[in-house]
Amino acid sequence: MSILDTGAVDGMHGNGYRVSGILGRTDGCRDPLWGVEFRLTPVERALLRTWELRRLQFIAHAGGAAVTTTQTYTRLEHSLGLLALVVHFAPDDHAARVAALLHDVGHLPFSHTFEGVAGLHHHELGRKRVRGLTQLLADHGLDVEEVLAVEEPGSTSVLRPVGGLKLDHLESFVRSGRVHGRLTEAPARTLAKLRLVDGAVHTDAETGGYLAELAYGEASYMCGYENIVANAALTAMVETLLAGGLDSAELADFTDDELWAALLAEPTTAAMARLLRRDPLAWEMLPVDHPEAGQGFAYQLRKLYLDTPFVDGEPIGVPSERMAELPQMPLRCVVLPRELRKAS
Repeated sequence: MSILDTGAVDGMHGNGYRVSGILGRTDGCRDPLWGVEFRLTPVERALLRTWELRRLQFIAHAGGAAVTTTQTYTRLEHSLGLLALVVHFAPDDHAARVAALLHDVGHLPFSHTFEGVAGLHHHELGRKRVRGLTQLLADHGLDVEEVLAVEEPGSTSVLRPVGGLKLDHLESFVRSGRVHGRLTEAPARTLAKLRLVDGAVHTDAETGGYLAELAYGEASYMCGYENIVANAALTAMVETLLAGGLDSAELADFTDDELWAALLAEPTTAAMARLLRRDPLAWEMLPVDHPEAGQGFAYQLRKLYLDTPFVDGEPIGVPSERMAELPQMPLRCVVLPRELRKAS
């Protein structure tokens, strides 16, 4: 038996906690963002070997903005972070732990970028994919419908509060905030100041204001050039692929790299795909009433996530002066390559 088979290497590094593995090779797990150390259960380790969950390692949490920013972490990293938060607040809620791991398995390539395109919605796809794991869950004593119910509308669980900031969005705001430089304290220190009541995050006034500012920062970034141009350009290219015969079910199953391969191989999208990858600043973002808007690709940002924690029994809310700085939803614009403007 080799040293790798005995687990001795992991023992040299803090019982397997030091390396933030995503394979479930050992039962030790440590989320590097939150600093939460815990043991993976047998079902969690088994799930980490399924393609449904492995696929998320090849889906960018930031969507198209992974091309234009340093926000390149994956949906699997976020899912493991959410698992860490559930373990922190409800370590013995095994249905919620599994639901946290699986909550994003329905995502299309580039996460939310193509939500609604060709009638595809990640919640519906997610339920179908989770039900495909029925036998695996049953083998570990879990009922698939119980797992799905954790996040169903009308359920009150550690993952489905009625109002306020939920753990899923807390995880996103803080993980994104770290990448974009918005954090002013270590996430582990923030976590120590939080309580969970009926699934909603509660905290003190100072920490509540800090988390509200993170929510605002995320929303502001979503409305910016780096996010919109990349996602709009990708959406235009995917719609071209669909019009040319790409099956929507095939699109739903793609990973990000598989979609890039399809875009680069298709003559009608290859030049645009290369341009977005090589020079994103060659694209322009124009208002819909711009004289040249008809030459570009229409895009619409439909919603922002502005959940805030409870302070003294009420959601603290994003300050009104900050809300005034955000555009009204839906935000409509047009993107096009500068070379197309010159040609016209």
